[in-house]
Amino acid sequence: MALFGLSLSLILRIPEMVFCALALVIPMFRGSMSSPYGIWCEFVWVFGLIVAVVIFVVEKWLFNILIEGFVLKHTWDDLSCGLTLLSALMLISASLIYCAVFVCATCIADIFCAIFSILACVVYVVDGVMLKLKCPEGYLSRVRGILRFSQALVACLLFTAVYSCFKGVENRLPGGLIWCILVYVVCFVPTLLVILTHLQKCVNILKCCDLNMLELVFDAVAVALYVSAAIIWPVYGYKNYRRDYRTYEHRIHDLNLVTVMTYVNLGLYIADLVLTLIEFCKSR
Repeated sequence: MALFGLSLSLILRIPEMVFCALALVIPMFRGSMSSPYGIWCEFVWVFGLIVAVVIFVVEKWLFNILIEGFVLKHTWDDLSCGLTLLSALMLISASLIYCAVFVCATCIADIFCAIFSILACVVYVVDGVMLKLKCPEGYLSRVRGILRFSQALVACLLFTAVYSCFKGVENRLPGGLIWCILVYVVCFVPTLLVILTHLQKCVNILKCCDLNMLELVFDAVAVALYVSAAIIWPVYGYKNYRRDYRTYEHRIHDLNLVTVMTYVNLGLYIADLVLTLIEFCKSR
């Protein structure tokens, strides 16, 4: 299906750009966001807008120059599908967060912003499903790739909630909470590296290494670290903020979100560990 020389996938990029731009512009009229959750939502809308614009421009005008003549030609479908699915997941999180934190019965501008965010999310989901049907074998569009993207997404939500939780806190943080933050950061960086490695296999950066073995070791370490964080964060976090009654009600929601997201990412890493172990055993 084509319209004015555009494929259906490219046509869908247009409402993705429009809805992300509208969701981004409306809150900007009131000034910059100070809430970490608002900053996360703005980041998601900017990311969704950039992904739609870049893929539209590349596939419409620069495909032959940048893709067919470059090393990405073997993984472009996988990359575009993976970025689309990632944008859909991020927009789901932004839409839910914005509706929960900012929308109220009298907040007309916020209601419209949430509507545009939800519309952008719906279009991205439709586009992602279509691309997935065309590219069933790519890493980033398979279960393991989606798990990796989800791990990175949940880690970003963790960083946002942790920042909001500790914003304005002058007391020294307990060592247990510092350990949990280190766990989130230490696991986030290798996750990004694994994604980037799979984006372009023909670069063969890790040709001398067994990538499945590296991922297996990383997943095992990440599971162990997240198990420690899942135990330590609730113990030190709730104990710490019960001592400060002035900020307890304000921060308890952030504390709960970090706890839930820690267990979510632990589940994602366990699922990834199981799938990686299965693929590793099959390759032996």
